[in-house]
Amino acid sequence: MFELEEKGYFYLLFIIPILLGLFLYVQIWKKKKQAEFGDLELIKKLSPEKSTFKPILKFGVLLLAIFFIILGLVNPKIGTKVEKVKREGIDIVFAVDVSKSMLAEDVTPNRLEKSKQLVSQIINKLASDRIGIIAYSGSAFPVLPITTDYSVAKMFLQSMNTTTISSQGTSIDQAIDLSTQYFNAKDKTRKLLVIISDGEDHSNEATDAAEEAKDLGIKIITIGVGTENGGKIPLKINGILEDYQKDKDGEIVITKRNPEVLTAIAKVTNGNYIDGNNTKTVVDFITERLKNIEKTEFEGMQMANFQSQFQWFLGIGFFLLLLDVFLLERKTAWVKKMDLFNEKE
Repeated sequence: MFELEEKGYFYLLFIIPILLGLFLYVQIWKKKKQAEFGDLELIKKLSPEKSTFKPILKFGVLLLAIFFIILGLVNPKIGTKVEKVKREGIDIVFAVDVSKSMLAEDVTPNRLEKSKQLVSQIINKLASDRIGIIAYSGSAFPVLPITTDYSVAKMFLQSMNTTTISSQGTSIDQAIDLSTQYFNAKDKTRKLLVIISDGEDHSNEATDAAEEAKDLGIKIITIGVGTENGGKIPLKINGILEDYQKDKDGEIVITKRNPEVLTAIAKVTNGNYIDGNNTKTVVDFITERLKNIEKTEFEGMQMANFQSQFQWFLGIGFFLLLLDVFLLERKTAWVKKMDLFNEKE
């Protein structure tokens, strides 16, 4: 297993196509100028030792050198072994509403993106807790099982959208029911379900599901996104606004945050409801609550002894640069005899 320490340096790879474009431009320009000066075949005879292939080879070596140096700056690390580690934490499942109403833009950029920002920022504050992710609308879907790999969790989180689940609506009870399958009933680890939604629940069974969760030792915190004044649901194609969601009478739908539903669900498990429109407030609140929850020790598997490999890539890169310096543009005697590149007169 490997990881990349400084991924930002990958942007330097854009230098390679730029240099390639410049090289091709210069070659075309030189050909034109030589044609203006005189006959190309005659020019070749005037410089018989000049190779037509070596400049291309030199440039290719230079590009390879740049590529390996950039890889060295990124610093790939390789894990040498998997080992068991003991951690102290709790199990947290994030249930994110992906119904169409979450596309409303009464919060920036929209409710769904705001929800993903909240979860991502909360994950950044975690240390050794196990996390899982659920997406739900008319039904619930397991996005990520319980894990301690936060980078993978963020990757799956960002892939979520309103097409993740085909059935529309907002059935929070489905998310709560699915979360109970994430937690091991025999495990003494503290269990927390964080529901992020606008609260437009179209079922009447959410509080019943919360009662069952409470019996299993699950605490629920609900986070409401959106405004109580509400907003329209934009219908976009390739990022371009085409229309707004309408009801069966052709009227534009106004979707509003419903804090009462979310508050009632959290209250069942002695949890909390919090306004999710301010990211810092939410993150600080969740962080503070986690401090007050008793941590449980558990075992986990992780890749250990990650070792930097940058020196190999930098070594290859600088060797290629050195090779490029000593690689002359004239024909090499033994290569000329073999005529590998059809350069004989």
